[in-house]
Amino acid sequence: MNALIEQFLDYVSLECGLSENTRLAYSSDLLAFQHFLERRRMRSFNKVTRKHVLDFLMAEKDRGLSMSSVSRRLVSIKLLFRYLNQESLLSRDVTEVMDSPRLGRILPATLTYKEVNRLLDEPSGDSRYELRDKALLETMYASGMRVSECTALKIDDIHFDSGYMRCLGKGSKVRVVPFGETARNHLRRYLDEGRPQFSKDLAERHVFLTCRGKKFSRKGIWLLVKNHARKANISKVISPHTLRHSFASHLLANGASLRVIQEMLGHADIATTQIYTHVDQSTLKAVHSKFHPRA
Repeated sequence: MNALIEQFLDYVSLECGLSENTRLAYSSDLLAFQHFLERRRMRSFNKVTRKHVLDFLMAEKDRGLSMSSVSRRLVSIKLLFRYLNQESLLSRDVTEVMDSPRLGRILPATLTYKEVNRLLDEPSGDSRYELRDKALLETMYASGMRVSECTALKIDDIHFDSGYMRCLGKGSKVRVVPFGETARNHLRRYLDEGRPQFSKDLAERHVFLTCRGKKFSRKGIWLLVKNHARKANISKVISPHTLRHSFASHLLANGASLRVIQEMLGHADIATTQIYTHVDQSTLKAVHSKFHPRA
């Protein structure tokens, strides 16, 4: 079973182009399922029944996993079984008719305009660290980039004259995102004054560097955002993704179309983008009050 799981993981990485983080998530889910089966003396996926899958999900729920995590476990198993069945490595896909658990809609956390301003204004000094952190926060809010896209951003990806960046998104898809004058000014200053103090290695092209002159990790940026949020007295639990959510919801609140926001976020399906229509209900109320004949 372990060999088949590794074969599936190689498939999603090399052929489907899914990220390393997605591969690790699938690996965690499927190894947990494998260990569950082995404890019941099962050594083949061909002997797995629908009841085994349901028992595993119930055991995970009883162990304290959230419904979203249980749902992801099932999705991983369904994808594995579908792949094995298509490759004629599984006689029957018992998960084909199984639906994922129903989940309540979880609205993304966002910051208000005032909170965004407090966060972005927090790094205000002239040290190399403050110049870097200011440029990073401004860039994330201005572009809506994922944290992984920020860590991968290179100097050659920034086109200052045209006001856009090229970023490498999920599935190795490249997209173009615009950024405004404020972010442009802080990026220029950081690249001119701050970044050379982190590294003078011309071969190092990543934009945002650690004190060791290497590119940031996702966890490093997460810690950076959390630290500045704390200093800005923002009580909400936020992460780098909160800036991406705020970018999208603020665009929508100011009249941007979902299709345009979808393109800037790099969502393959507009249904993913539509969650932002549930974030700022004040816009819907204002439009209704203004235009409905019996409002």
